[in-house]
Amino acid sequence: MGWLEYEVQRIQSRIPGKSKCKWFVIGMIATILFMVAFFLLIPVFEDISVTVIRVDGKIVAGNVYSNGYVGSEYVGRQLRNAADDRLVKAIVLRVNSLGGSPAGAQEIIQDMEYAKKKKPVVVSMGDMAISAAYHISSHADLIFANPDTMTGNIGTMWTFYDYSEYLKKEGISVDVVKSGEVKDLGAQYRSLSDEEREYVQMIVDNSSDMFISDVVKQRGVNRSVIEEARIFRGEKALKLGLVDEMGNLYAAIEKARELA
Repeated sequence: MGWLEYEVQRIQSRIPGKSKCKWFVIGMIATILFMVAFFLLIPVFEDISVTVIRVDGKIVAGNVYSNGYVGSEYVGRQLRNAADDRLVKAIVLRVNSLGGSPAGAQEIIQDMEYAKKKKPVVVSMGDMAISAAYHISSHADLIFANPDTMTGNIGTMWTFYDYSEYLKKEGISVDVVKSGEVKDLGAQYRSLSDEEREYVQMIVDNSSDMFISDVVKQRGVNRSVIEEARIFRGEKALKLGLVDEMGNLYAAIEKARELA
């Protein structure tokens, strides 16, 4: 073997060793950088450990969050995503709503119960959380309100408008062909009959009874306190047991972090 061939073999034999050394150094550097980044990001992880989900506007069943409406699918999706997110340790539901659809509230409640199985859910009430908005809130682990938050109004209502006199005055007549006697229940061109009013009252009473019974179950309050559907200030609601603590959104976040 000539000298040149010997040198070539010797150099080639050293290449794998250099390659291993190079990758070892790269691995060490990557490990150090990861550890540095981890310790630097600890405060960030602490900040995102509690997520805030907003229920602003009239509650409806559907996927919407605009023009003063908030949909059950929109809120429910956020609740489930937060519940399944390992970085999220607790959830705060910021509620500022006049209420809305009983069915929409019931859908959000189902998603709240899903989330509660995995982590704490705390409600922070803003200006108001009444009717269906309170129904949602009642299922939280804890409820925060401000002294002048308007809450309560626990019950159900159904509003009908009768423009028949206006139409008559304007000379507008309405002809209706319907398949059943009460198919046009709630039509604005006529008033309710006595039988229809009785039927509607039954629906409202059944819905309201389920609403009130659920709040009594969740909050342990006396039924007589809430069955008149009164609105309460936050301070009064605290005394009645409808809310748990006085405090703003950040107080609720801190409490949620403690519970986590």
